[in-house]
This record gives sequence, structure tokens and C-alpha cells, in this order.
Amino acid sequence: MRKINEILIHCTATPEGRDVHVADIEQWHRQRQFRPYGGTYCGYHYLVCLDGSIEAGKPLEAMGQHCKGHNKYSVGICYAGGLDTKKKPKDTRTKAQKESLFRLVKELKARFPNATVHGHNEFAAKDCPCFNVSKEYSSFATKLTF
Repeated sequence: MRKINEILIHCTATPEGRDVHVADIEQWHRQRQFRPYGGTYCGYHYLVCLDGSIEAGKPLEAMGQHCKGHNKYSVGICYAGGLDTKKKPKDTRTKAQKESLFRLVKELKARFPNATVHGHNEFAAKDCPCFNVSKEYSSFATKLTF
């Protein structure tokens, strides 16, 4: 297993209400000529769909392709959405997505207790994931505390 010290949250940068699945991301990343590390072109380890279901992308054992300079030691989680109907940045997460995302981060923190939680925008000049990760996940900032 790889050493994991960061959990990075992303959005698909798709309009509110648009259903996205790992197969869609596979196609997008294949078109962008991502390498098929871990048997998949999807650069993320997990995708949180509109209904809150979580789809597996890249296996945790494989390095992701989601944040330049941070892929080697991180887990990439993406949620479907991130833009309003006019394609402007917006936190479009459904209640189910928020609950599933929180649960997934909690499970990953239990497995990798020293990993810190970040939004993609902390490491790149992007709006992604279109919400304040450090504020929303402040309880996960350093060590796991329940």
C-alpha cells in the first residue's frame, strides 16, 4: 500500500443536476491522454454521485492523477457537480452527496489517521471543489478526533 498523507476533494466541474459516473470521467481522462495507472484512466480514487452513491475509480494502491505535485501520497475524491446552470462555480452538492462525502472522508481518516484533508483549490489556481473544505472539514484537519 502507498503512504497516504493527504485526502484531496475535487468536483467534476459539471452543471448542477448533471449525473456523472466513473465511466464518464474515464472517457474525459482518456481524451486528455491520462495513463491507465491501476487499470483505469480515471484520475480519482472515488466519485460521489448525485444520489450519494460512491463509485470506485482508481484503486487506492495506485497513484492518482488529480493534483499535480500531490498524486503520489494522496487519495483523490471527486463529487459530481461544482457549477451552476450558467457554468459558474457553485457548491452544488446534494444532501446525499454531502453525507456520503463526509462518511467517505471519515472512513479514509480512520484508515490513514495522519492524512490531512484539502480542497483542490488549495494547491491549484482553480475554484474546485467550489466549497471551503478546510472550514467544512476542520475536525479532520490534523489528527482524527471523534
